[in-house]
Amino acid sequence: MRDHLPVTSGAAELLPNPFREALSDGRPLIGIWSMLDSENAIEGLGWSGYDWLLIDGEHAPISLQHALRHMRTLAGTPTIPIVRLAWNDKVLLKQYLDAGANVIMLPYVQSVVEAADGVAAMRYPPHGHRGVAAMHRASRYGRIPNYLKDAGDSLFLIVQVETLEALENVEKIAAVDGVDAIFFGPGDLAASMGMVGQAGDPAVTEKIESAVDSVRKAGKAVGVLAPNAAIAERHIINGLDFVSVANDAALLFGAADSVAGRFRAMAEAVKTRAAE
Repeated sequence: MRDHLPVTSGAAELLPNPFREALSDGRPLIGIWSMLDSENAIEGLGWSGYDWLLIDGEHAPISLQHALRHMRTLAGTPTIPIVRLAWNDKVLLKQYLDAGANVIMLPYVQSVVEAADGVAAMRYPPHGHRGVAAMHRASRYGRIPNYLKDAGDSLFLIVQVETLEALENVEKIAAVDGVDAIFFGPGDLAASMGMVGQAGDPAVTEKIESAVDSVRKAGKAVGVLAPNAAIAERHIINGLDFVSVANDAALLFGAADSVAGRFRAMAEAVKTRAAE
């Protein structure tokens, strides 16, 4: 839908960023994390009612080619794709931007310098150093007349703050021109607090909440990954701008474990009765 732009005599229109427009609605946007690398799953989830879906290129085996297929699949649904890269790397950014990713999440941004590097990699000269190509998917294969001049207006950059060091710098990171949102990652934050595997600990949630005002002062959006439903509800009630409330792999495997456990217990009971 969002990819199906009006075409007149070979020309195409550069539309506003869909995620920026959705945020302007004034309610928290509900998202789901996707790690299954399945176009069928992505398409089904695209109609589930989530505002956005995170295509995870950091902790899931999802390459540029896979992400491109997922973006094309979601283009036929109401759900907005966010693509998380493996790292804040200018070469990766160039490739994903050319492939048409227009909402980018960069993991593990620790400083103003790293945030500014990500911004520069998303902008064409003289405002940055994104590599220039005449024809790619983002420009509708050269059919958007002013793409090189206006591309920056169509992009949205989310940087992840997920360590104690980054939290100390969060206000300055958020203030970097070109950073559109800060996204808090409780898993790595917990690890940096000496609490590996305890993303849902109240101390981690409190650390995140203590930094929200610093992001708001910079006028930027605030997002977070919620490690469980109770914390997701807390973040939504507190008015964070976008919240990841589920994970496709966890939904599938959790439901599968529950069904297997139920019927395995029934089968064991039958075996026990037969042995009596």
